[in-house]
Amino acid sequence: MRELARKKGIEVPIEEFLELDRTWRELLTEVEQCRAKLNTVSRQVGELMRSGDRPAADRMRAQASGLKQSIETIEESLRKKDEALRELELQFPNLPHDSVPEGDTEDRNQIVTEWGEKPTLAREPRPHWDIATELQLVDFARGAKVTGSGFLVFTGFGARLQRALINFMLDFQTKQNGYTEVYPPYVVNRKSLVGTGQLPKFQDDLYWLERDNLFLIPTAEVPVTNLHQDEILDGDDLPIRYAAFSGCFRREAGAAGSDTRGLLRVHQFDKVELVKFVRPETSYNELETLREDAESVLRALGLHYRVTLMCTGEMGFSNAKQYDLEVWAPGVEKYLEVSSVSNFTDFQARRANIRYRPGHGERPDFVHTLNASGVALPRLMAALLETYAQRDGSVAVPDALQPYMGCNVIPRP
Repeated sequence: MRELARKKGIEVPIEEFLELDRTWRELLTEVEQCRAKLNTVSRQVGELMRSGDRPAADRMRAQASGLKQSIETIEESLRKKDEALRELELQFPNLPHDSVPEGDTEDRNQIVTEWGEKPTLAREPRPHWDIATELQLVDFARGAKVTGSGFLVFTGFGARLQRALINFMLDFQTKQNGYTEVYPPYVVNRKSLVGTGQLPKFQDDLYWLERDNLFLIPTAEVPVTNLHQDEILDGDDLPIRYAAFSGCFRREAGAAGSDTRGLLRVHQFDKVELVKFVRPETSYNELETLREDAESVLRALGLHYRVTLMCTGEMGFSNAKQYDLEVWAPGVEKYLEVSSVSNFTDFQARRANIRYRPGHGERPDFVHTLNASGVALPRLMAALLETYAQRDGSVAVPDALQPYMGCNVIPRP
């Protein structure tokens, strides 16, 4: 456990956990002995009362009262230690699968495949923020004025493109890839964030609504995965596949100065999310089909991309295996991550108590959960604008998007 967690760059409190668990077990044994003794004393009180020996019965009652107080004290200690154990358990990450490459920097990630070729542009490459400003697609200044840095306003054809991409991706995943569409809440409770692994580790990245003790969602993964919190699913219904559009809200704590220009790192953005609940024995095959479903959107849009298998140190806290889909943006001359495709095995299911019954009368077991962005919009839009920029300053609309846009080109104003 410790060595595998270290491969993710995480130190787990093994000794502290084991010592706390030892004292918890000792207290549990002690309280069970007290309860057994209390039962014996209670029977003796009844026997003494029936025999008429009231003084002896009163002495036994006093002993029973002392036992009850001891039990209450021990139970309170047990409750506190149980809470402390739970807090320690939440610091333990999911462990990486054997197929995950070992390493702690991005140069140890493995490029699995590439699709398409870097585009031959109609004009000199331009960054998307220049294109968006010139075509009046995004108002960065007014977004910052209304809310603050990292927020923006889509305008005109920019707003239409945003809406077209959302509808296109939802239709694609539901009609072609067989997902069931859901529209989740944008705020969740603490229990839901603990269930998917965002809390307690990533609290600084979340927007907290203090008055109601609720949080704005960082991704639809959180509410959609927790749809089946504390449920036992029918094994015959698996796999369950959901596609969900939502806004996402991230404080991006510690990301100052890192890809903050334009659409590359914003605090509010839209995303279509794919979530699966599957049988444990199928989860790694389901991961590959989930990756294919996320990739299919990029191929339909004609964008060059690559798939990267993340090494242990670059993976998330909660997943056992993770692919990143990175689309090429010629204006900024870099690959931009637009999707993480992950298998969480039973990590989230244990935290959220999501089980399934393999067959009639069989004992329930934990499902495996998976999710992928299908895909996140800001960087996707950046890549589209930079890839399809035309010589006259307009932007061509990919064939797959034209029915949703109602045009084949975004014109100059």
